[in-house]
Amino acid sequence: MTHTHSTPTNLQVIYEDNHLIVINKRAGDIVQGDKTGDAPLSEVVKQYIAKKYNKPGAVFLGVVHRLDRPTSGIVVFARTSKALTRLNKLFSERKTQKTYWALVKKHPSPEKATLTHYLKRNTKQNKSYAFAKAVPDSKEASLTYRVLKKLKTFTLLEIDLHTGRHHQIRSQLTAIGSPIRGDLKYGFDRSNKDGSISLHARKLTFVHPVQKEEMTFVAPVPKDDVVWEACEG
Repeated sequence: MTHTHSTPTNLQVIYEDNHLIVINKRAGDIVQGDKTGDAPLSEVVKQYIAKKYNKPGAVFLGVVHRLDRPTSGIVVFARTSKALTRLNKLFSERKTQKTYWALVKKHPSPEKATLTHYLKRNTKQNKSYAFAKAVPDSKEASLTYRVLKKLKTFTLLEIDLHTGRHHQIRSQLTAIGSPIRGDLKYGFDRSNKDGSISLHARKLTFVHPVQKEEMTFVAPVPKDDVVWEACEG
């Protein structure tokens, strides 16, 4: 079984207006082009907009933030340069609230905690290592997790991010002995059939760049995965 990638016809659009478009990214979609040469989600969204609004010529679409390829969930794109500038500012100044869901095998103790580690990134391995104390070239990383649901084999955690570090949730959960389901890179014992990891960008809150009102978006969990489906049930 391999990933179902997003296409202009199956794109999971959570919200759209003249200024921005919010997508529920499938695991396996790549947000922006990279060395693999696979069609990025940004191109798929452009094709969707061109077709839906019958737009001739090039469609403007700005990438505001990214999600790791094997994760799913909310991704926001800007539809105008004005919205892009303002959204970039919101995200860089961390004036957004990001909530993730993660499935882990080892039930964490306590059931709710704030974790602070110092993450050191190894670019060769494309991996971050979590340390209890600061080490050279490390950056402080902080998140709060709480147990939402105990399933038969897995535990569903809700995670609020306080910093935005490379592979932060993946490395911090591994540091407490609860690696994410399917995440071989961070110590889970086997991969998910579709190559995903069970980390989902569930909720995002920010002030609309033009209308100036606070908006909250929620992304449904991945379909065709019985463990995820048990989380919303």
